[in-house]
Amino acid sequence: MISSQPLVSIVIPAYNYQRFLREAIDSVLNQTYSAVELIVLNDGSTDDTESVLRSYPAGQFYWETQSNRGQSATLNRGWAMSRGEILSYLSADDILKPESVSRAVQQLLHQPATAAVYSDFVLISEASRVLRRIKAPNFSYYDLLVKMICQPGPGAFFRRTAFEQAGGWDVSLRQIPDLDFWLRIGLAGEIQRIPEVLAGFRVHDDSQTYAPPPPERCDEPIRVVDRYFERPDLPQEFRRLQPAADSNARLTSAAMHWRGGRYRCSLSRVVEAGRLAPGNLLRPHAGHLMLHSLFSRARHRILAWRHRKPQVNATEETASPEGSATTHG
Repeated sequence: MISSQPLVSIVIPAYNYQRFLREAIDSVLNQTYSAVELIVLNDGSTDDTESVLRSYPAGQFYWETQSNRGQSATLNRGWAMSRGEILSYLSADDILKPESVSRAVQQLLHQPATAAVYSDFVLISEASRVLRRIKAPNFSYYDLLVKMICQPGPGAFFRRTAFEQAGGWDVSLRQIPDLDFWLRIGLAGEIQRIPEVLAGFRVHDDSQTYAPPPPERCDEPIRVVDRYFERPDLPQEFRRLQPAADSNARLTSAAMHWRGGRYRCSLSRVVEAGRLAPGNLLRPHAGHLMLHSLFSRARHRILAWRHRKPQVNATEETASPEGSATTHG
């Protein structure tokens, strides 16, 4: 059990996002919930990130500059330094709504079996204008494992006890460390969606989320699924899902290779997926995944271009079934 007013620790890993960092920091400092510990780690930035950090009064939050370690290692270090009973992270180009922490704490206090919570969010432009509301899917462990749909996005919070049971982010993963992490958190307890907009995800040209991944990252889905089914403590109900999960991991890998222009590798992964679960290629998810890999980056750039003016009543959509972390370093 956590205390009635638990300390919430939020880690921001910052790498060359000087132009967005202040807004991310201020969104944490302006929370309606008071017991918040903010830790910002400048991960070897080569821009003026440190100047932004020095502009804040000493003691307002903790920050330091380190040599570049990458996102996963930086988050793990920040959480190891933290004191909170509830943990979170925020990309340096994203924001939290003022009531984000309060709503997460309320949900976790009222649901002791819940290990983590996440919310809906809005897409925002480089100028912080709302582009679109994203309705996050309700959590499904099946979708996370088999379809590789990473439902938690910006504004996710989890108990320290669940984090300690699951372990931190895998530093060997650069494309989908978040999906791997949520697979392990999901074994530690329930994950619940808060059906409110509590965060903002920024769409901009420098974001790695929609960038074509390099070849060494494209087979991470296969590695994650292979390692998952090697767990000796895995419940039997999940083991029976291995053929479908293995097949979809290869389809996800195929989509990544396709985005990177490696069409032969992509087709090879599709063939492997068909051999593992022949009927899987006929499912709607397979086609949607490939189409999303083709058009996701172009679609969001068009969206940003069309919404140069503030939108009062932004349209809503359900998050697409492809989840990966915004990587850096």
